Amino acid sequence: MPCRAPLLSLLLFLLLGSLRASGAESSPHLPAPKDVMVYSYNFRSSLRWSPVKVDRGLVLYTVHFKTGAFNQWDEMNCTRITQTECSFPWSLKERRWTVVLRVRAELGQVTSDWVETDPFVAERNTTIGPPKVNSVTESSDSLLISVTPPFGSEAGDFLQYHVSYWENTTSTTKKVIKTSSTLFKIKSLKEWTLYCFEIQVELMTHSDLHLFGLQSIPECYRTKISEATRAGYIVLIFVLVLLFVNLVAVGLFLLWRHHKTIKYWSRPPLEIPSHFEEYLKDPSMPVLEVLDNYAEDDPHDSLSVVFCGEGSQACGSSLDGQAHSHTISSDSEVT
Repeated sequence: MPCRAPLLSLLLFLLLGSLRASGAESSPHLPAPKDVMVYSYNFRSSLRWSPVKVDRGLVLYTVHFKTGAFNQWDEMNCTRITQTECSFPWSLKERRWTVVLRVRAELGQVTSDWVETDPFVAERNTTIGPPKVNSVTESSDSLLISVTPPFGSEAGDFLQYHVSYWENTTSTTKKVIKTSSTLFKIKSLKEWTLYCFEIQVELMTHSDLHLFGLQSIPECYRTKISEATRAGYIVLIFVLVLLFVNLVAVGLFLLWRHHKTIKYWSRPPLEIPSHFEEYLKDPSMPVLEVLDNYAEDDPHDSLSVVFCGEGSQACGSSLDGQAHSHTISSDSEVT
């Protein structure tokens, strides 16, 4: 019995110590971070989470990590930070490692619960982006494409490019070629035709793991015209121009030779004036009477003609008003 008392007191002391430690580490008054996830693109990884909102004070965050080989939590150079993102250090750059991370919020001496992530393996869980297209060289029957891989390869990696291309018409039937070279050619194309292509990267590792990347944005280029086709177009244009000049010359010659016939047939037809046509259709219309009345109402101009005989003194005195004059109306005939 005397030996059991110290043993029970030791167990009670350890239990109270663990409870105090857990109480100092977490508190139900500070919410834990939410939406905790690992974001990885082209093997550049980071831990992200949503900010914890409180009424007052500045919330800080601390991130730990452990690997599958060493089941022990270590700091990640993200202790009591204000940002809601923590990038992976160089010590976690190995793509095949299994990594687990956790994050908690801190406000003064109050801390939240830890939030752990699922096991993350970059070789399986990263997102591979499309390759970068450096240049495209067009020819009459092919496209020469140069690309850059989305990330640096490591020993044991094998990259393969899946190139889908199609003719930019109503029917988009795609063809696919596979290549491991960063400089490749799409062959057997039609000349002077618009073609589009997109590229996807496939990563194959030593463990027979296949990881497909994202498709690139489609790019379109037109093939060129071959020299033979260009020469044929030049000859065709020359023949058409020559034919057009001959047709114009023949047309001008026929126009000159048959200009009288053309002039005769181009005369306007003889037609009776509309008012005469109306009178002939209805003789009772007072058209002529109106014309006669108009002629009578028209005022007359007077014309005086002076006759003088040779050697007559009357002509000399005509200036004094003694000359013989003869007055006729403007509508009479003078002989």
